[in-house]
Amino acid sequence: MNILEYTFFQNALAGAFLASILCGFIGTYIVTRRLVFISGGITHASFGGIGLGVMTGVNPILSAMLFAILSAFGVQWVSNHKDIRNDSAIAMFWTLGMSVGIICCFLTPGFMPDLPSFLFGSILTIGTSDLWLLGALTVCVGLLFTMFLRPIQSVAFDRTFALSQHLPVTLIEYIMMALIAMTIVATLKMVGIVLAISLLTIPQMTANLFTYNYKHLILLSIFLGWIDCLIGLYASYLYNVPSGATIIFVSILTFTLCKTIKAGISQFYKK
Repeated sequence: MNILEYTFFQNALAGAFLASILCGFIGTYIVTRRLVFISGGITHASFGGIGLGVMTGVNPILSAMLFAILSAFGVQWVSNHKDIRNDSAIAMFWTLGMSVGIICCFLTPGFMPDLPSFLFGSILTIGTSDLWLLGALTVCVGLLFTMFLRPIQSVAFDRTFALSQHLPVTLIEYIMMALIAMTIVATLKMVGIVLAISLLTIPQMTANLFTYNYKHLILLSIFLGWIDCLIGLYASYLYNVPSGATIIFVSILTFTLCKTIKAGISQFYKK
């Protein structure tokens, strides 16, 4: 039987496609604005929301999204006030989320069968509700970037310049932090908390090897992310290994290969 005839694999392909588009938009902002460490902190802080959701009987994705957004706002607020160092604040929210999640999981009676999927991810387990969440978020982000690309781009490249142009920098930053948090939680089922930040950074790093244009970075990141997902999915099916980790491993190999090719071409023209 053809693997494409299975519903779970069709869902995985659709999820990978939507996630590639979503992460292409949001990840480009993260890499350009140099928010990788902050995004990593938000990713791990979301575990607190998962633990609370499991303990209270609420959908863990919704509780994780709320917890992640509040953590993102907390980090952003601290970033705008100089009485606490930025990296210290990130570490505080990072460990707060992890500790709350661990305590809640410990206090929850019975076995938690979904916990490994949140930690390590499995794109083959995503369902219709996950696809609707990814789809709705992708449409919203796509429309936002289409209508307000220039202000977002200005804030991403140079906050001081954006302020001099009288742009609502603080509002844009908070909106983008909320979208980063929502994107991270929306992709948890695919690659898990441990690897979620990779989807938002590695394709963008690879794209940045070939272009510095913001629009081109987004488009190339989407394309590379989609290709990485396709190859990773097929490889995980072929060798019976975890799909999320395989996708990330493939994306790192893609970056390494592109970096090597670019370095080789540069050396050739120098000679």
